[in-house]
Amino acid sequence: MRRLLRRRDEAETAGEVAAAAAIAMPTADPDPTAAAFFDVDNTMMRGASIYHFARGLASRGLFTTKDLVRFALGQAIFRVRGDENPAHIAKARETALAFVAGSKVEEIVRLGEEIYDEVMADRIWAGTRALAQSHLDAGRRVWLVTATPVELARVIAQRLGLTGALGTVAETRDGIYTGHLVGDLLHGPAKAEAVRALARREGLDLSRCSAYSDSANDLPLLSLVGHATAINPDAELREYARESGWEIRDFRTGRKATMIGLPIAAAAGAVAGGVAVAVALRRGHRSR
Repeated sequence: MRRLLRRRDEAETAGEVAAAAAIAMPTADPDPTAAAFFDVDNTMMRGASIYHFARGLASRGLFTTKDLVRFALGQAIFRVRGDENPAHIAKARETALAFVAGSKVEEIVRLGEEIYDEVMADRIWAGTRALAQSHLDAGRRVWLVTATPVELARVIAQRLGLTGALGTVAETRDGIYTGHLVGDLLHGPAKAEAVRALARREGLDLSRCSAYSDSANDLPLLSLVGHATAINPDAELREYARESGWEIRDFRTGRKATMIGLPIAAAAGAVAGGVAVAVALRRGHRSR
């Protein structure tokens, strides 16, 4: 019971932090009470955004092929096992934070912009992008909601012309990462808490809002809004969506395994991706 209460408190804190860090772009003729919320990995984009970022770093010589393979295998194992043990996540997070300390925020943002244009842009699902645009055309704000670090999530949102992004928030001081998180990973229940906090701030009516995801991990978010849609869903989410009468959209063609790319759990992607980014940046600093 104590563990359940602690995890709920952590989710609430992470959600409130993510909402507080959210920066909205102006919307023409906005609908004041409705918005749409999109997961990123395998929902808006094929594969995991943080993995594609690591690939971009590797192409720049800042991340070795051996490191990239180890990173990919570790995430695949995490996905197969479904291991979301809080102690394991906490240990991985602490390791990531130990490496990220001292990195410049502006460097993360600059690399994120470059790598999005080179690697990620062609991986956006056209069908999901069209759904997001339909909300924008109707005057509804569109937010990404992801465990990916908020700086990278904002780059993706800006490139797609969306309102903004809710993501995992790392503490910074004078533009430098301190090595600590503000709150916790934006994953699972924390996403729902972030949207709930944002709705309070922006005056949204959640019964008029929509949410989109590929993963059963996001059931708390999908269940929070009035209109939920399963995009490229995993088996558990597909079954739940059918039972709940939710719309299901699948933009994958051919064998799913060839289209999804690396199937990666959102929490693991954020944690190990943080390590990938930090190691690469540190190596880059040492080489200069």
